[in-house]
Amino acid sequence: MRKRSTFRVFTASEKTKPTSNPPKPDYPLNQTSLSARPTLAHLTHLLQKCSNCRALQQGKQIHQLTIVHGFCDSYLCTKLVHVYVRCSEIVPALQLFDQMPQRNVFAWTSIIEFYSQNFMYRECLQLYYQMIEEGVEPDGYVFPKVLRACAHLRDLNEGVRLHNRVKECDLRDNLQVANALIEMYAKCGELSVARQVFDEMGERDLISWNSMLAGYVNNGQLDLGLEVFNDMRSKGLDGDLVTWNTMIAGYSKVALCEEALKMFNCLRTSLELKPNHISWTSLILGFSRGGRYREGLMHFREMMGASVVPDADILSCVLSCCRHIGALGSGQEIHAYGLKRIDAFKFYDSAGGALMTIYGMYGMVEDAWHVFEFMDKGDVVSWNAMIMGLVHCGQAGSALRLFADMQLQRVQHDHVTIATVLPACSSLSALKLGKQIHTHVLKSPNVDSATIVWNALIDMYARNGQVRDSYTVFENMSERDIVSWNAMIGAYGMHGHGQCALDLFNQMKGSGLKPNHTTFTSILAACSHSGLMDDGWRYFHSMVHHHGLIPMMEQYSCMVDMLGRAGRLEEAMSFIDAMPFEPDASIWGAMLAACRVHQNVHFGRIAAERLFVLEPENPGNYITLSNIYVRVGRWDDAASVRRRMESRALMKPSGCSWIEAEGH
Repeated sequence: MRKRSTFRVFTASEKTKPTSNPPKPDYPLNQTSLSARPTLAHLTHLLQKCSNCRALQQGKQIHQLTIVHGFCDSYLCTKLVHVYVRCSEIVPALQLFDQMPQRNVFAWTSIIEFYSQNFMYRECLQLYYQMIEEGVEPDGYVFPKVLRACAHLRDLNEGVRLHNRVKECDLRDNLQVANALIEMYAKCGELSVARQVFDEMGERDLISWNSMLAGYVNNGQLDLGLEVFNDMRSKGLDGDLVTWNTMIAGYSKVALCEEALKMFNCLRTSLELKPNHISWTSLILGFSRGGRYREGLMHFREMMGASVVPDADILSCVLSCCRHIGALGSGQEIHAYGLKRIDAFKFYDSAGGALMTIYGMYGMVEDAWHVFEFMDKGDVVSWNAMIMGLVHCGQAGSALRLFADMQLQRVQHDHVTIATVLPACSSLSALKLGKQIHTHVLKSPNVDSATIVWNALIDMYARNGQVRDSYTVFENMSERDIVSWNAMIGAYGMHGHGQCALDLFNQMKGSGLKPNHTTFTSILAACSHSGLMDDGWRYFHSMVHHHGLIPMMEQYSCMVDMLGRAGRLEEAMSFIDAMPFEPDASIWGAMLAACRVHQNVHFGRIAAERLFVLEPENPGNYITLSNIYVRVGRWDDAASVRRRMESRALMKPSGCSWIEAEGH
């Protein structure tokens, strides 16, 4: 008895329905036509029409005719199988397929096609090898489907086996097979082999060029992709929407925003092609990756003006832009639009994390909780986003309680969870829990790869004054990134260990890592807190002359603070006047604090007046200036400042302290 294949049987709920409405059949099947005995040719012709139109009911009627009239022709059965597959009715297709007296390559191709189109790639390969076992020779229609299954599975070994079989069947010159080989090798990262197949093709179509182009772009070889793009156009092919979208996405992935925008504008001015939602999404993602969030939001507004309907993913990206620039109003508008246009659960599944982070930044805890309620509680990303939002709001206790709830519900945390919850342990009352988490991390598998967790531990211990523990974590790290070094340098600087911070900075340079702006902010703050004036000036100048970094507001603020702490207030004021941009509140705040310490009324009044403009609602600035006047006996001036504060209905918040008693 011939060996029969076993296939998975689908339930009714698992059947895939057609994604679009098929055209109505242009032929009737009435009772008269059913009662007369049809010919085999007539039935075959009708089945082909049913297949083209996805006419399931008419196909079932013809199936009944074949049973009633005793037709058992293999070709006719193959046509029936194809009709059921085209209509996504896999159960009757498999039943009919298994009953066929002789299964030809076309019947096998129909079932393989169904598995391929429904992302059942392992089943697709299994069926292919069962076909080979039954002695059926694959053809140019089978190979593209199974090769694409290998591409999606990133299964290079199977792909190479299939390529060898293609050579045995002498199908290397088949255009569809060659295109599938290029795609398979490119997705498996074997670009040199993909290019060899491409170069050996006797005939190429647009799919060939797009496959090779996408292979280079998706593997980060944008320069070679651009060569293929230019070569294609030099041969008279302008490309289609897929071509242009691939190039836009390629530039966007490496945040080359201007180049992506240039490609996008070429597409937008084309007479034949117009940007679709993929084009806009790629462009906006590029600006987001490049940190140009306002421009990303601007292009999103242009996209809406062009009547291109965004999906949940692009809304999530735009919400991330809103978060970075503090555009709460725009974020709320996108939130409302998303709920109006997209299913709530689908929208929150994609954009919920960004929404919770935005609401957390602005202390809108109730809104963040509302979003969290709609999100998948089995997904660790949902918990991470909510914990992060609570930490941003300063609600460390709530963040720790939510982390405990997560454990009770047996949701498996990840490295991001630990790195997110550790900042909530940055107080002596929660240090015990932080140490427990540290112990848990040490016992966890793959702990060496969790650099983000070690960085958070360094910061947690430093904020609790445990600098020695911070350095122990740092010293035991198997891999350190720039954040690790910055965190440890900042820990030393925060607690007045300036020389240790400088020594560590030199070690970092010796390790080959290039310091960034955050590194210099940390080292300058360390010099400021430790009174290392000469070193501070030296490192400030080395930013530009040795490391090619332009000082930003944070570094200028550190220098003003350093000069102010040393009592060199005139020098600090001259330094502020020479800044290449307008000083912000952090600069004048550092100056005012130094004037309070050194009782300099003249510069203190100048700094305070600037702060009254920049931060009119901050009562602390009024009180600091008033206290400066009081200490030098200028009571009338002090009273005048107090009246200005009261005229704005400002009040200094009362001080408070937290203590722990019996675990509360």
